[in-house]
Amino acid sequence: MYKLILVDDEEDVREGVSQEIDWHAYGFEVLAKAENGKEALDLVERLRPDVVVTDIRMPFMDGLQLAEAVRRQFPATRIIILTGFDEFEYAQKAVKLYIDEYVLKPFSAVELIDALVKVKNRMDEEAAQRENNQLLRERYRKSLPVLREVFLSSLLTRRLTREAIWTKAAEYGVALQGSEFLVAVISLDLKKKEEAEILQFAVKNIAQEQLQLGSYAGLVFLHNDLVVLLLQKETGEQERLEHLMQGLAEEIRRLVEKYLGVTVTVGVGTVVPDVTQLSYSYEDAGLALDYRGILGNNRLIFIDDVESQPRASVRFDERKEHDLVRCIKMGTETELHTVVDELFADVIEGNVSIHDYRIYLLEIMTTILKTAQRAELDMDRLLGGQTHLLAEITTFTSVQEAKSWIIDICRKIMNSIASGRNNTYKRLVDQAIAYTHQHYQSPDISIHKVCAELHISPGYFSSIFKRETKMTFVSYLLQLRMEKAKELLLTTDLKTFEIAERVGYSDANYFSFCFRKHVGLSAKEYRNSRGNSGKEEMR
Repeated sequence: MYKLILVDDEEDVREGVSQEIDWHAYGFEVLAKAENGKEALDLVERLRPDVVVTDIRMPFMDGLQLAEAVRRQFPATRIIILTGFDEFEYAQKAVKLYIDEYVLKPFSAVELIDALVKVKNRMDEEAAQRENNQLLRERYRKSLPVLREVFLSSLLTRRLTREAIWTKAAEYGVALQGSEFLVAVISLDLKKKEEAEILQFAVKNIAQEQLQLGSYAGLVFLHNDLVVLLLQKETGEQERLEHLMQGLAEEIRRLVEKYLGVTVTVGVGTVVPDVTQLSYSYEDAGLALDYRGILGNNRLIFIDDVESQPRASVRFDERKEHDLVRCIKMGTETELHTVVDELFADVIEGNVSIHDYRIYLLEIMTTILKTAQRAELDMDRLLGGQTHLLAEITTFTSVQEAKSWIIDICRKIMNSIASGRNNTYKRLVDQAIAYTHQHYQSPDISIHKVCAELHISPGYFSSIFKRETKMTFVSYLLQLRMEKAKELLLTTDLKTFEIAERVGYSDANYFSFCFRKHVGLSAKEYRNSRGNSGKEEMR
């Protein structure tokens, strides 16, 4: 059922059309009726109809102006113009670019129905086209290998959540449920890069064959001119991943040299316990590969062999930092607990040295303090003189104590930022209201002028104004003007057109229309009724 608004300044036309046509039978529902273009535009903005049926000749804003405004703001809305014979040629020229149909007055219900059916058929065709996803599905199927490679590459460069990885893995048919993971990178030992691309595909094919022949749980794909070899330990697998990688990568290196006549060097990273940490293993594999400058080409290089010092088992990476900062700025307390639980998941699950643990806490705390600093918060006042925050990292006796401490500090910062944001909202709205009270007499006042005065965008202003006042700016301006008009009607002898000018209306007729619609009485009726009421009270 398509939604429709009917616009005509003649009441008998509006009512006649709405009653003569069985709208539901033709797939339409009449949401509202308007008697002029300005009223209709307000309805369109509020109700977002699919179709607007409008006369051309109307007061305040004619049908062509309405059509132009609707087409500019809501290009998907269909427009049917009702036009008199003497306006027809003009209408043809003026509306050919943005009108869907027009009906010549005087018209019968059959003629309007014919136009409505044409518009409905077009909308039905477009809806059917949107719903027909067969072509899109076929294109998706063909592009799936590319999307799969992009996803696998993202595991090496982006910090994705475990749930996001598993969702994408299921979508692309990638098995990533191992208990441990290990990444190796295979690089061609070539000085000239002309044939590198073809050879990379050949190396990838050899690696893929060996992976399948050995029934390894793993994946092979290309990333940044490297062949990436990812192994994962399956449930029940006893052999260490490093040993599995040793045998597989060595066989790949030997076969590449035998069949392709070129050599490769393989860098092997560290074993990581979770799929979210693949980027760490990849980073280490790249570091291992760099050691060929010392050790030479055509070999396997394990990062644990060349950098034997203990490596941190927890890392405060970009994703964790981003999630923490976003939560402090805009999150809820529930989200804060979730983020902090995620921060400490690796600490609880892994074998972390106290040295690495304290560095990790230091990185978390530094990010929290930087966020507070960017928000221009007074941490001394906020934390009641608790100034030695970084020193406290060494005093915790349990992970839970550290988590509670961080949550408490973050909660205070979050509340302070939210309070400051609300104060900013209130200050902006107060400034807007003050400006509106000073300039409501001007016919040119608009939300754009107010925003230019406050140096903010209309979209941002609209949301905070409605949040603070529970009404739109347009409604507030109308209400203010009507209250001022009522005050002038009761306290002065000014004529209606003079009052209209005093409250910002250059068109006295449109002021009268708005006043009656807002108050329920004409200006004259309001003055008389209130005046008599006042006299009765005096008696």
